[in-house]
Amino acid sequence: MSSKFNQSTAIAIVVANMIGTGVFTSLGFQLIDIQSVFVLMMLWLVGGVTALCGALTYAELGANLPRSGGEYNFLGRIYHPAMGFVSGWISVSVGFAAPIALAAMTFGAYLSSVVSWVNSGLAAALLIFCLTCLHCYSRRASGQTQLVFTTIKVLLILAFCLLVFFFSESRQPISLIPVSGDAAVLTGGAFAVALIYVNYAYTGWNAATYILDELDAPQKKLPLVLFAGTIVVIVFYLMLNYLFLLAAPMDAMKGKIEVGLIASEYAFGQEAGRLMGLMLSALLISTVSAMLLAGPRVLQVIGQDFRIFRFLSVTNRAGLPIAAIVCVALLAEILVLTSTFESILVFSGFVLATNTLFTVAGVFVLRAKGMSKPGAYRTFGYPFTPLIFLLLTLWTLIYILINRPQEGLSGLLIIAVGLLLYWLSNKFSQQSQQLQETP
Repeated sequence: MSSKFNQSTAIAIVVANMIGTGVFTSLGFQLIDIQSVFVLMMLWLVGGVTALCGALTYAELGANLPRSGGEYNFLGRIYHPAMGFVSGWISVSVGFAAPIALAAMTFGAYLSSVVSWVNSGLAAALLIFCLTCLHCYSRRASGQTQLVFTTIKVLLILAFCLLVFFFSESRQPISLIPVSGDAAVLTGGAFAVALIYVNYAYTGWNAATYILDELDAPQKKLPLVLFAGTIVVIVFYLMLNYLFLLAAPMDAMKGKIEVGLIASEYAFGQEAGRLMGLMLSALLISTVSAMLLAGPRVLQVIGQDFRIFRFLSVTNRAGLPIAAIVCVALLAEILVLTSTFESILVFSGFVLATNTLFTVAGVFVLRAKGMSKPGAYRTFGYPFTPLIFLLLTLWTLIYILINRPQEGLSGLLIIAVGLLLYWLSNKFSQQSQQLQETP
């Protein structure tokens, strides 16, 4: 029996990584500056197109550079080891710990809103701890658990959508037709800043590239895994946000994290809504699990390549990167206990978007350097597909720096620290080598 993750599990990992924190929280933040249903739906469509363009491009990179590690592997081999190291540093510091923390915090927020005696922070921390223990046990248990939780997640979302659409007690008078002033909003700063929340919600479309070494026939199956996973999530996101807006007044959700719970209470009444909110909180278990499964694989590869992070490559008897899993979990626990939800979201969203920006641009460098393998998958719609991703992402990053400079500059600082660590790592390695060569 193969010990590799099969195609279904890989798609489940992509879907589970994507569907979670963002779609069940970010609408409340978007409503602060945007009140048009058409513009809000366009946000999610534009974000979906961006994610799909990125996924199609990553499929080519993964098919030609098949190794676990995602952006760390791609950037280090296409550009320079320093670029790969910085990407790895981002993964070590915030790349996975922050999304895990956010998903766990959302789980805690939903659960505590339904069950009054539950402490949201404690619930978030306990969820991370339990799933960490599970993913340190065995690959079989890890993969099967992920597939089961993701299946439950998809079924619950479909049930939620059908129930709201057919049985909602309170339907809002919304319309998808654009109104006067929408064009100005679509091209303005509020749309660009809101797009960072949406792009964060779509984060995870690249999840399968983190486990390439453990994916069955990666060069053949990766394009389908990334494409299918992303398309499924786009459809779900458009349905969910439309139904949130259909079920509850915008003012009731504005600035709130638990928009799914609010929509459920308006749609079904307080008691039934609380039950639905409990079900929505259960969806986030799959998200935290998927990121705890995929993220440590990146750290493991970094540990194999750099002495300064050698401890991250330690595995247990089952071959699982136990040190990396524990490291990611500990960082996530620290964020849960010390930071606010919105600050983590904008900051980590900026850093992750910068990371994927350079990675997608790498497809042009890959082809220019002649690194493409004969017969390997080539990006559908090239060069327009990667260009669409690059332009939309760059537009968002510029507006973040203008409108949220604290988070944007903090993200650039994280990148600068990564470059400094690369220099120190190289210097340490050179000194160690000189000592070994000295008679």
